[in-house]
Amino acid sequence: MNIKRIFPACCLVIFTVFCTSSCENSQKSAPDKQFSADVIIYGGNSAAVIAAVQVTKMGKKVILVSPDRHLGGLTSSGLGWTDTGNKAVIGGLSRDFYHRLYLHYQEDSAWVWQDRSEYGNQGQGNVALDGENRTMWIFEPHVAERIFEQLVSENHIPVHRDAWLDREQGVLMEEGRIVSIRTLDGLTYRGQVFIDATYEGDLMAAAGVSYTVGRESTDQYGEQWNGVQTGVFHHGHHFQSDISPYIIPGDPTSGVLPRISAEDPGAYGSADHRVQAYCFRMCLTDDPENRVAISRPPDYDSTQYELLRRVFASDWREVFAKYDPIPNHKTDVNNHGPFSTDNIGMNYDYPDASYERRREIIQEHTSYQKGLLWFLTSDPAVPAEVRKEMERWGYAGDEFTDNGYWPHQIYVREARRMVGDYVMTENEVLGRAPVEQSVGMGSYTMDSHNVQRYIKPDGFVQNEGDIGVHPDDPYQIDMRSLVPARGECSNLLVPVCLSCSHIAFGSIRMEPVFMILGQSAATLAVLALDKQGEVHEVPYEQVREQLLEDGQVLQ
Repeated sequence: MNIKRIFPACCLVIFTVFCTSSCENSQKSAPDKQFSADVIIYGGNSAAVIAAVQVTKMGKKVILVSPDRHLGGLTSSGLGWTDTGNKAVIGGLSRDFYHRLYLHYQEDSAWVWQDRSEYGNQGQGNVALDGENRTMWIFEPHVAERIFEQLVSENHIPVHRDAWLDREQGVLMEEGRIVSIRTLDGLTYRGQVFIDATYEGDLMAAAGVSYTVGRESTDQYGEQWNGVQTGVFHHGHHFQSDISPYIIPGDPTSGVLPRISAEDPGAYGSADHRVQAYCFRMCLTDDPENRVAISRPPDYDSTQYELLRRVFASDWREVFAKYDPIPNHKTDVNNHGPFSTDNIGMNYDYPDASYERRREIIQEHTSYQKGLLWFLTSDPAVPAEVRKEMERWGYAGDEFTDNGYWPHQIYVREARRMVGDYVMTENEVLGRAPVEQSVGMGSYTMDSHNVQRYIKPDGFVQNEGDIGVHPDDPYQIDMRSLVPARGECSNLLVPVCLSCSHIAFGSIRMEPVFMILGQSAATLAVLALDKQGEVHEVPYEQVREQLLEDGQVLQ
């Protein structure tokens, strides 16, 4: 492991808010190439926005330096079927976000393609629209993005978009502190405290903070569900029939089919470098007036889906099991089954990859997933009833309108994870070990998607790494997991790529929790300013008092 309506009215609203929060603060139009604030936040996802709002509410100056043009990360890029877990532990600004969604869907104008009474109010373990608590947990991507834009506009937060950290030479360190960061366009940002809120942990890594990629062994932290998990099947995302991985079934000399590894999967419980699969959370619709037809991609290669042909031949028919309904006749599409939207094994180098290489990986995932849709629509090997159902679906014409109706953000389920003095593990998540300095809570299943697709000793194909272990109760997340090891960097906080094991991250990595940790990290950052940015020196009781005052749920 490496430690070290398509419609002008809708578009106009988004464009107007975008300009309010970005154009007036754009680095490209500024006469000076240096900017300064009390807190510099690198990232543009949900945690980054919430952290920026909290800094502002606590009376300090902040700049949001976002490599993304669209704010909100996965929350505004297709993941509208929220992984809530126990909603009672979602507090503070995170709950306020879902309250704002509730207010939006109380308006008749929100129901463009569907009558409110027709929407079934189905959510993930909860009702979607919770009238008692005035929250909405299931939503459309463009609505989420609009709310994030409202938050930065209301709080007058400067947002510098399309601003990419110079990861090679752009982090200036002095005596174990970040003094400034520089982006590839030559702009410099000076601050007293920095927050890395990216999914990848790029600022953390560039600052020389210790991190890991991949899975720890079961022995490293005394865990059961970490490391290679061959033969463990917690969901239906594995091959339930004997399917040959070879081009000529049963003949190893004929070669291996695409998207199957011929490498040894590793010993059960052992550590490895592999990362759980990524995908795009597509927003599709079956409303004919808003549907954009699925078309054949220019680089379509039907041979990439030969394994799926064999899955269908084994009578598997669960293609539409994760077309989860969101308002206005749309769906948040997630992976389901042994061969689905998860692009297993094609992302291992993503966490540490260059920007160019990451773009290649993202494009490969895009081609794979768009090709999969076309395959399901057109290939004669796909059962007729599946192709007929697919004819109902297409891209939502009022989502991601500047990106060909395709999500802006790939689902980076896991990348780098910091290794600090305190590491959250499954023992904390499952209640086996106490947490002394809670700054928020999680409750979702420890959920790892498949990590590899390999050939078993009996000559058949199988997936590995899909784990789902549910904690009996909500658990606390320790403040110390947000800070680097002492002596590495004294003015950096990391609320997304925090210090935790692979399997613990499987639960912590949910978007509501990222928002919770973003607020908590920002609180710690502001309180640290009085100590010259020494994040390790802030008394926990001071942080706890502020968080409780601001509505966080800590126990």
